[in-house]
Amino acid sequence: MAELMQSATVLSVIDLTPRVRQLVVLPKAQKLSFQPGQWVSLKLPVGTKPPLNRAYSMAALSTTSGELTLVFDRVPEGLGSSYLYQLKAGDELLLSGPYGNFVLPQPLDREVLFIARYTGLVPIRCMLKALYAHRDTSPILLIAVAPAEHELLYHNELLSLAVTQASFRYLPLVATGDEAAVRLTMTMVQPLIEGTPHVLPMLCGTKDFVRPLRAFFVEAGYERKEVQVETYD
Repeated sequence: MAELMQSATVLSVIDLTPRVRQLVVLPKAQKLSFQPGQWVSLKLPVGTKPPLNRAYSMAALSTTSGELTLVFDRVPEGLGSSYLYQLKAGDELLLSGPYGNFVLPQPLDREVLFIARYTGLVPIRCMLKALYAHRDTSPILLIAVAPAEHELLYHNELLSLAVTQASFRYLPLVATGDEAAVRLTMTMVQPLIEGTPHVLPMLCGTKDFVRPLRAFFVEAGYERKEVQVETYD
């Protein structure tokens, strides 16, 4: 079946941090039905052979009228993010989707360990919204690693969630560069998983962040298929 491509109108533009921006867009032809963790492909009119395809996960659940919340960071000299950064309310985008298999299994039969590197938090935030909208009480630990303290995405929101939801724990970390982020994350995770029943690891970030962590879990006795991953580069 051919993929559905459709125009979407930009409804709002908000800066979440100095380097991360949120777009709320409204598909014009058809409301998208998606699972938390999935993404859409934006077809951008830039590059040597446009369109330039860029994938962005939904950061929030769909609304009754079909708005999608997309979040992205500004990549220095990046064609895609530079184009998106000049959009304003009323502009239009071409998109298709949803796509992706980085979704929560049902039912949840163990503690979930989310590990996100920077904007890798976006699909995980959508999953959290879905879980708590359905009053799910599964134990969850979120480790979110940002390049700087002021770049911790949804930090106050997650702190509030940790206060109001007894089953949710939130560990924000700051590390510059993927190698340092991996080392710091491993240091935090190792005592949490040693000698305990297997958790459900769900990792999202760059390949240089996710792949060493997946290998870390496999070396700790996890089956490779137990470790769910999503990368965005």
